Amino acid sequence: MESHTFGRIGRSASVIGLGTWQLGADWGEVSESDALAVLEAAVGDGVTFLDTADVYGDGRSEQVIGRFLRSHDGIFVATKMGRRVDQVPSNYTLPAFRSWLDRSRSNLGVDTIDLVQLHCPPSETIESAATYDALDTLVSEGVIAAYGVSVETCDQALAAIARPNVASIQIILNAFRLKPLDRVLPAAAEAGVGIIARVPLASGLLSGRYSESTTFAADDHRTYNRHGEAFDVGETFSGVDFATGVKAAQEFAALVSEHGPEGATPAQVALAWVAQQPGVTTVIPGARNTSQAHANSAAGSLPPLSDELLSGVRQIYDTHLREAVHSRW
Repeated sequence: MESHTFGRIGRSASVIGLGTWQLGADWGEVSESDALAVLEAAVGDGVTFLDTADVYGDGRSEQVIGRFLRSHDGIFVATKMGRRVDQVPSNYTLPAFRSWLDRSRSNLGVDTIDLVQLHCPPSETIESAATYDALDTLVSEGVIAAYGVSVETCDQALAAIARPNVASIQIILNAFRLKPLDRVLPAAAEAGVGIIARVPLASGLLSGRYSESTTFAADDHRTYNRHGEAFDVGETFSGVDFATGVKAAQEFAALVSEHGPEGATPAQVALAWVAQQPGVTTVIPGARNTSQAHANSAAGSLPPLSDELLSGVRQIYDTHLREAVHSRW
């Protein structure tokens, strides 16, 4: 699989990575054996980048990855910190970072974490020099090798990119969320900052498998965070109203059928669309089983998408989604 480089740190990552939120919680139950099988399938297909967080299953995702790492070398693991407390600036301090990272290092079974990302912290934290002074201290001590910021908004991304030692920005980017293409991706490319694209399937909408009557488990965030009850609504269906998203996804599936690569599914084309955007380093779809993992990985080998498909994505966005989401994030 093709790899891209995080310019500021010189580390490479497969263009299709693996997001492991599903392996922790919030998407319905996934057994440990199934979680390990997903990791094995993805890495066997050439995936070299895993993204996790200390809150995924309250550390379960990190622990499963830690067990996997005992028998696998050469995997670039990024975790996130900062969502185990209230998201207020006073909680983002060097002692707090140490405590959170000690727990993550234990979960992962490593002395030095490859990449730690602040997990959608407040804008004030992203804009504070003290935040980066603390992170630089942890790099100098070998607790972490590099750091980045996972953000909700494009303005937050631009503020973080301006900091000289930020290695990566993680941001929602998919065919239903185009705003990062305007300024964030060009700024990151110019600065040598990697882009980790999350929610690439709009929480599964872009697979084209859902109808307005589709339901999800009670412990799935697509049920309990449908309107932002638990965290930023932009993390669930990219903030798109479900009925609107289903309609747009049906049009996307028809577009793929007419202008997509032969044999490719809507989900694979949606992943390829993200991966082929200039400036994207890696895309991190999740997977609950090995079939999904293999299908995701295959998207990294699709040929360049046609001009007709690219313009069709823009048309769907402008018609159904721009007014509702473009100004919000």
